[in-house]
Amino acid sequence: MTAATDYLASVRADIERRDPNQTEFLEAIDNFFKTLTPVLEKHPEYIEANIVGRLTEPERIIQFRVPWVDDQGKVQVNRGFRVQFSAAIGPYKGGLRFHPTVNLSIIKFLGFEQTFKNSLTGLPIGGGKGGSDFDPKGKSDGEVMRFTQSFMTELQKHIGPDLDVPAGDIGVGAREIGFLYGQYRRLKGYQAGILTGKGLSYGGSLARTEATGFGLLYYTKALLEAQGDELKGKKIKISGAGNVATYAIQKATELGATVVTASDSNGFVYDPNGIDYTVVKQIKEVERGRISDYAKRVATATYQEGSVWDFDVDYDIALPCATQNEIDGGRAARLAQNGAKVVACGANMPCTPEAVEVFKKNSVLLGPAKAANAGGVAVSALEMSQNSERLSWTFEEVDNRLKDIMKNIFEESAAAAEEYGLGADYLAGSNIAGFNKVADAMMAQGVI
Repeated sequence: MTAATDYLASVRADIERRDPNQTEFLEAIDNFFKTLTPVLEKHPEYIEANIVGRLTEPERIIQFRVPWVDDQGKVQVNRGFRVQFSAAIGPYKGGLRFHPTVNLSIIKFLGFEQTFKNSLTGLPIGGGKGGSDFDPKGKSDGEVMRFTQSFMTELQKHIGPDLDVPAGDIGVGAREIGFLYGQYRRLKGYQAGILTGKGLSYGGSLARTEATGFGLLYYTKALLEAQGDELKGKKIKISGAGNVATYAIQKATELGATVVTASDSNGFVYDPNGIDYTVVKQIKEVERGRISDYAKRVATATYQEGSVWDFDVDYDIALPCATQNEIDGGRAARLAQNGAKVVACGANMPCTPEAVEVFKKNSVLLGPAKAANAGGVAVSALEMSQNSERLSWTFEEVDNRLKDIMKNIFEESAAAAEEYGLGADYLAGSNIAGFNKVADAMMAQGVI
């Protein structure tokens, strides 16, 4: 045991003593701590200043009641959350998730990861996350509007353009952002920079909708090129059929790869000729339907229930874009047996610790979520810049900046891994690169 490992064990014990039942948050902490020992050994001043202990405790946690009236006139109640994790390098920035699984543990895990993801972008944004256990699926537009108005009535007390700037996440798309922004404006007046992911008619940015999916492919492209390989001609398995997956399919197709799967919570479709992203967009974005509808419209596609990761087919690259922990150790082994050599994470923490170990043993390169899916928050920060300037940039300008940011994220992560003798461990490299910037900012600002 070294001073660094003793210190991390002590911090970990304190976290579990305080929050023993927050399994998702504890998992995120464990994954992160595995990579920090060499950094702390090189920088004992971080231990002396208790940087890790301070960073793993959110600066602020807000939990509130969200009452709303359904279409039958009955009053419903949900829980709302906003975790403001770290503002060391800029205002809190992170999405809002509306999903029945949302709880404080999940929001803390997401906010913790967001802190380092935002750091990796090179832009001045801190980390935060929020949401509710409200499920927008099956709700009318009127019900969603009444819920979001109630949610924002409380949330607006705790956010601001230079304090905390939320965005969308699972269950929070263009409709929800519009309702949230409308209620904020009604209560506080016009402040375009208070939310990102807005519509183009009221301060949104071109390329924001596409950003996470496009950015995932720009990152994957950079990773492959670092190995002397290319994306063109590769066969890709993708999970999910939401915003991230849809635009990842589009960009992969445009870059010459073939995506053979897409999925939702019920099952998945397989199309050996390549998933048609225009059909997925129509089903998911316009009709709000199920991915099974794809197989009814595309003759070469078949639909199966269950997880796409339990389906055997030869492919080169895996892009999990659905939800956390969708690939466990067994599915990781299956992925390696199917011939995949690269996994880049479009979802947040989609691979369990056991899966990560399987990837290492089978020489499968892993692009972690905090690096690979940072495109969304990067363009959100670019939207904030446009709002501050009262300007709107072209799609090409935003997209080119996104390409540069994602390439830089990969290169900084790779450089950090190399500096600490970790080879192609891009998970460790991204953790280290993101952590160092936040830690140095905290050191410079004193004990706050």
